[in-house]
Amino acid sequence: MPSTSPDLGTLFSEPTRAWVEATFAGPTDVQARGWPAIARGEHALLTAPTGSGKTLAAFLWCLDRLASEPVPPLAERCRVLYISPLKALTVDVDRNLRAPLRGISLAAERLGLPIPDIRAGVRSGDTPADERRRMQKSPPDVLITTPESLFLILTSAARAMLATVRWIIVDEIHTMVPSKRGAHLAVSLERLAELTRVDAQRIGLSATQRPLERAAAFLGGSKRKVTIVDCGRVKEMELSIEVPVDEMAEPITPRPRGHKPRAATTPSDADSEPKRGMWHAIEPRLLELIEKHRSTIVFVNSRRRAERLAGELNELAHRDLVRTHHGSISKEHRLAAEEELKSGRLPGLVATSSLELGIDMGAVDLVALVGSPRSIASGMQRIGRAGHSVGEPSRGVLFPTHRGDLLETVAVVDGIKHGRVEMTTGPQNPLDILAQQIVAMVAMEEWDVDELRRVIMRAQPFASLGDRSFSATLDMLAGRYPSDEFAELRPRVVWDRTSNRVRARAGAQQLAVISGGGSSDADLRCPAPSP
Repeated sequence: MPSTSPDLGTLFSEPTRAWVEATFAGPTDVQARGWPAIARGEHALLTAPTGSGKTLAAFLWCLDRLASEPVPPLAERCRVLYISPLKALTVDVDRNLRAPLRGISLAAERLGLPIPDIRAGVRSGDTPADERRRMQKSPPDVLITTPESLFLILTSAARAMLATVRWIIVDEIHTMVPSKRGAHLAVSLERLAELTRVDAQRIGLSATQRPLERAAAFLGGSKRKVTIVDCGRVKEMELSIEVPVDEMAEPITPRPRGHKPRAATTPSDADSEPKRGMWHAIEPRLLELIEKHRSTIVFVNSRRRAERLAGELNELAHRDLVRTHHGSISKEHRLAAEEELKSGRLPGLVATSSLELGIDMGAVDLVALVGSPRSIASGMQRIGRAGHSVGEPSRGVLFPTHRGDLLETVAVVDGIKHGRVEMTTGPQNPLDILAQQIVAMVAMEEWDVDELRRVIMRAQPFASLGDRSFSATLDMLAGRYPSDEFAELRPRVVWDRTSNRVRARAGAQQLAVISGGGSSDADLRCPAPSP
C-alpha cells in the first residue's frame, strides 16, 4: 500500500467509487499511482509484480468512463481495445471484467442511478465466424483481442468498428518488445491511430521489463510521451532447487515411495529394478509435491515433454492426477483444464509457456519448473503463477535435468531473488514484417508513398527505417527483383512513380490475412482465424 492513497471521489463516479470501497481494503501501489496518471489522459506504462492488480489499474478508469457517459450509437460502441499476447489470457480477462461491471451496475442501482449497459467481447483465433460477423454489426464497448486478430480486423471491412476506440490496453508488453511479433503489433497500432477519430490513450502493462524506457518507447511510438509508473518491487518468492539423485552424470532412481509398482509384462519390465535417468528421478518427487498441495502447475519447455510427463505422472498415481496445457490443445480443453485447476477438482497441470503469462489461476499454491526456464524474466513469470494474489508469496521448486542445466538454474534463481531481469532488446527494421504490413495497408486503400513511410516509422521498431531499405522493399513488392531467379514471383502492389502512390494488385488482401504475423514462441503465437 502506498503512503498516500488517491481520492477516489475525485477520480471516479459515485457507483465506481462505492464498488471499490466495498470490495477492497484500499488500492494497491500500482493502482494508487496509475489511476491519477490515466485519469489525466496520459499514455502510461504500468509495471508491477504479478498479482498486484495491474489489470484493474488499467481497466477501471475506462470502465468508469463508459458507465458515466451517454451510450453512443450502436456502430460507435467500441471504445476500449484490450490486446493480449495470448488467446487464453483474452478469455481470462473477459471473465474477470464481469466482477467490476456487475459491481458498478449494482452500486448504481442501489444509489438510484441509471444502470450502465457495458458489453465486452472477445475476438481471437478461437472466435467463430458467425460471432465475428455479429460483432462487426454490433460492436462491444470493450473489445478483447490478440495482435494477430487486430491485424486481421485492420485488414478487413471490420476495421470500421475501431474508429471510435479511445483507450488501448496492451498487456504483458514485455513479451512483445523483443520479438518480430512485437514489431508487427507496433505497426498495427500506428495503422489504428490513422483510423481512430482521436489518438487513443495507450496503457501498457508489464511485470518483468528492463529498461522500462524501451518498453515505454515501444508503447508510445515516436510521437507520444509515455508516463512510467514503476511499482516493480521484487515479489516475495520462496524458491528451492532440487536434484533428487546423488550423481547427475549417471543417476539411479529408486522405486517411488508409497506407490504400488506397475504390473510387469516381462522380466525386464519389473519395477523392482532401479531405473536410470533424471526424468525417472524427478517424476516421483513431482508426484509427491502435487499430492501435498491443493493446486500445482508444472512447467516444461516443450509440448512433447508436457504430454509425456503428464502420462508418466498419471501412471505413477494410478489415476488422472494432472492434465496438459499447451498451444496445440483446443480452446475447449484448455478452458476445461483451467477451470478444473482453479476449482480444486484437478490437482495439477503440466504446461508449457501457454500458462506463463498473466492468467489468473486463483488458488495455485506451488509451481514446479522441470528444466531451466532459460531466462530470469520467464522464471519470474512462471513462478508468479503461484500465489497470484496481492501480498501472497509465490512458491516454486526447480528441477534441473542435467549438470549444465543445474548451473543455468542456479544463475536464474539468483537473478530472480535479486530482481535482475535481463535487458530487453528488439529487432530494428525487420523487412519481412515491413513487407507484410505494406501489403496489408495498400490492400485497404491507396497510399502516398511518403505518407506510408511516415506512418510506419512512427512505430518504434521502424523509427530508423532508411529510405534505401524502404524503397528496396517497395520495389520488391512491386515486382522489381534483383535477379531473374525471382522472375516467377508475382508482384503484390503497383508503385506509380510518377504520382508517387502505391496501390494493391488483385489478391493482396487475401495474401495479407493468410500470411501475416511475426515469429515468436510457438505457445505464445495465436494462429490467424480465417478472414
